[in-house]
Amino acid sequence: VVYTQSEILQREVYLFERLDSPNREPMKHLKAICFLRPTKENVELLVQELRRPKYSVYFIYFSNVISKSDVKALAEADEQEVVAEVQEFYGDYIAVNPHVFSLNLLGCCRGRSWDPAQLTRTTQGLTALLLSLKKCPMIRYQLSSEPAKRLAECVKQVITKEYELFDFRRTEVPPLLLILDRSDDAITPLLNQWTYQAMVHELLGINNNRIDLSRVPGISKDLREVVLSAENDEFYANNMYLNFAEIGTNIKNLMEDFQRRKPKEQQKLESIADMKAFVENYPQFKKMSGTVSKHVTVVGELSRLVAERNLLEVSEVEQELACQSDHSSALQSVRRVLQSPRVSELDAARLVMLYALRYERHGSSGLPALLEELRGRSSTDRYRKLVSAVVEYGGKRVRGSDLFSPKDAVAITKQFLKGLKGIENVYTQHQPLLQETLDQLIKGKLKDSQYPYLGPNTLRDRPQDIIVFLIGGATYEEALAVFNLNRSNPGVRIVLGGTTIHNTRR
Repeated sequence: VVYTQSEILQREVYLFERLDSPNREPMKHLKAICFLRPTKENVELLVQELRRPKYSVYFIYFSNVISKSDVKALAEADEQEVVAEVQEFYGDYIAVNPHVFSLNLLGCCRGRSWDPAQLTRTTQGLTALLLSLKKCPMIRYQLSSEPAKRLAECVKQVITKEYELFDFRRTEVPPLLLILDRSDDAITPLLNQWTYQAMVHELLGINNNRIDLSRVPGISKDLREVVLSAENDEFYANNMYLNFAEIGTNIKNLMEDFQRRKPKEQQKLESIADMKAFVENYPQFKKMSGTVSKHVTVVGELSRLVAERNLLEVSEVEQELACQSDHSSALQSVRRVLQSPRVSELDAARLVMLYALRYERHGSSGLPALLEELRGRSSTDRYRKLVSAVVEYGGKRVRGSDLFSPKDAVAITKQFLKGLKGIENVYTQHQPLLQETLDQLIKGKLKDSQYPYLGPNTLRDRPQDIIVFLIGGATYEEALAVFNLNRSNPGVRIVLGGTTIHNTRR
């Protein structure tokens, strides 16, 4: 995710091995650089390795804080004195975008409380992030969430215990870590998306920057899996937050540009200079042709799925459920879509989930009838059970904040004016709850009663350095909101993290 193999090759690293892979050959002419998480298993594997070293010298880097006793165990195993250095290099998390990170953890809680192993892992990930960014933050958490309070306390414990590591130069306004719970907004991960990165994750799935295209009809062998990374792909970097309609236009321009630069097949290679020019331009051309074929394939597949699954109609109803409050119209829309044979089971279930989250306590709720409809569509009862699970996870009883109703007259007027101006795009009306929360935080209006500080100190000034972490996973729609907030608030830097990055399936 951080470094491509070709970049590592340029640094003259020619062999990549896993520490746990059996039957590695001894190669005493090579030096080894080890980059590992400081887990019990890894330390044990390293002890085995040092007892019978396969390489001449070992440079060992741990991605997080390692205990003195573990270092001692390594020292005792290193009888042949092959270890040149041991360092802590904090990187115990996945850097997804310049302002987004993930821990790649699924299912971090059991019911309403932490799975203990996942709590430990999340604490390690968050503290490594703070160390790598050189931040010793004040901590606020969502009061309605027990897991948020627990995580806040665990992070605080590590900061107190490792106070020497966290002794950074004080800034005028201390950084702030805000810990939130996904169950406060179960709506956002259930919506179809219409910006490039979010849409690719929703429809194809992004896994450590890799996209699996093996199911695409008639796909060529070299495009079965592609990498989308803003670091090494200019087109992706420029388009990841744009709307699908704009992407189509940009792909067309990319194609036309490519056609213009294409080396003429009948190019005369008569002189040495011609040949030299051809060879010099060839890598550029090859790289561009790779980019073009990759994005044309991805965008083509997104279009195919949108048409096949009738997603424009589905998405319009989702947005109506998430953003408006006309119950009878919403119920009619959901019924209409559920009766369409073109709508997939997943999309049908998603609409019923959104309806249930929105109108679970409505006097004339149509939920029982919709659940029957779902049962009629499916051979299993799986999706019906998921609907009640989602309500149990993120329903009104659980939420600490008011997900749907605007807080005050100003907000209501804003909604009304937005309606008058004509919504820029019916498919992207929805704003995640996180946007509102961060907006309040930046303005210094986030209520201490709902988001208390851990410990006696509070922030007197408006925060400038904000790290917001979502227990239970963030989404690319929230990543887009954070990107826009960073852009529109100069002097404020927000980093968003989550235990994972969700789409509806996850």
